[in-house]
Parts: sequence; C-alpha cells; structure tokens
Amino acid sequence: MIEIDNLADVFVEVADTLVAGFDLIEFLHTVAQHAADVSGGAVGLVLADEHGQLHYMSASGDVARELELLQLDLGEGPCLDCFRSGEVVIDTDLVRAEAQWPHFAPLAVGKGVRSVHAFPMRLRDRVIGALNVFGTEAQVLEPDEARVVQALADVATISIIQEQAIARAEVVTEQLQAALNSRIVVEQAKGAVARALGISVNEAFVLLRERARHTRTPLTGLAYDLVNAPETIEDRLRRE
Repeated sequence: MIEIDNLADVFVEVADTLVAGFDLIEFLHTVAQHAADVSGGAVGLVLADEHGQLHYMSASGDVARELELLQLDLGEGPCLDCFRSGEVVIDTDLVRAEAQWPHFAPLAVGKGVRSVHAFPMRLRDRVIGALNVFGTEAQVLEPDEARVVQALADVATISIIQEQAIARAEVVTEQLQAALNSRIVVEQAKGAVARALGISVNEAFVLLRERARHTRTPLTGLAYDLVNAPETIEDRLRRE
C-alpha cells in the first residue's frame, strides 16, 4: 500500500494526465493503478454510456478486468449495485455474499478473490460509473484508505465530466463559427448579385433564396459558388 505521505505525488500525477491532451484510457489506467497502490487490491473501472449502460474501461490487472467483465455479463455484482444506488459497497466478504450475488460471488471466489469494495463515480446526483477494489483476503479497508480511494474516484469523475463539457462547448463553438462563416458568404453573395443585376440587396436575397429552393441547392452553397465565380451570376439567377 502507498504511504500517506506520498499521496500528494499521486494526485499530482493524476492531474498531469489531464494537462497535455485528454486520453481517457490512459487517464483511467493511471487512476486504477494508484487506487490499487492505496488499497492493496486489484482495481477495475466501469463507465456508463449515454444510455446508462455500463462498460468495462480499465483495470490494474487481469483479475480485475475479468471480474468487471464477469459482472457486466451476469448483470449482477458490486459494481452494478454501486452504480445503481450511487452508494459505496464496502468490506463485503464474497464467501458470504452468495445470497446477494448468487452467480457472481461463487465465480469470483473461484478465481481466488475474497473481498470487494465498490466506490461510486458520482458528482452530486449524477453517477457515471464505479471504481471497484478486489482483495484475495477478507480485507477491511481502513477509513483513510477508503477516503483516498473515493477521492481518486471523485477526481476521475470530475475530470471526465469536465472533459465532456469542454468537448460539447467546442462542438457548439464550431457550429456557431460555421454559422457565422455561412452568414458572411451569404452577405457577400447578396452584394455581388445586387451589383451584377442592378437590384437592391433585399431583392438580391429574395432572388438567391428562390433560386436555391428551385434548384434544391443549399443557400450557403449557392452563395459560395456565386462569390467565387461572379461572372456566372446572370446565367445562374436568370428568371425562368
């Protein structure tokens, strides 16, 4: 287990993963490894998609990966309970958990796993996944260890939600910029048509819209063509 004095280094390394480009898999692997160091167990991470379906994302080793996939396949287990309730599942002895998880518990014990602890990846009322610790003994996490593991889960949650917000904002910004660029092209086309045909700008816009609808051409596309080839304006906009 990691020394408490080294915890600052742990969180600095986790934060460093966020600085130069966000690689979700690398980030979650870093979180899983540090959670394993803190707890002394094997750690796995599952995240929910936009439909609330859980998916395996990362693990500190093969055993944790197998157990996460097993839970998802069976539809039962501590990570699913933790995700659904948003509450910690801690200090559970799998030998005595067959009534709780009749399929998962005996299979996990058969793989040499005795204890499990599941921590929600939650921000307020939003739960995006779970971080799970598996032990080969009936292990009881010390309160300090449990707090640190939950803190790692919290850091991961906040980072992922923040990254999603940034990604959405970038998409909105790109859409807005595209709309602004389209408006500029249309304004340029209105001016070019008005000059070429000796009509007002408003009349030019009406003509552009009519021609775009008649030819089933996007208005922006027609405007772009006319701006780049103004000599075609009379031919392309001649009234039938």
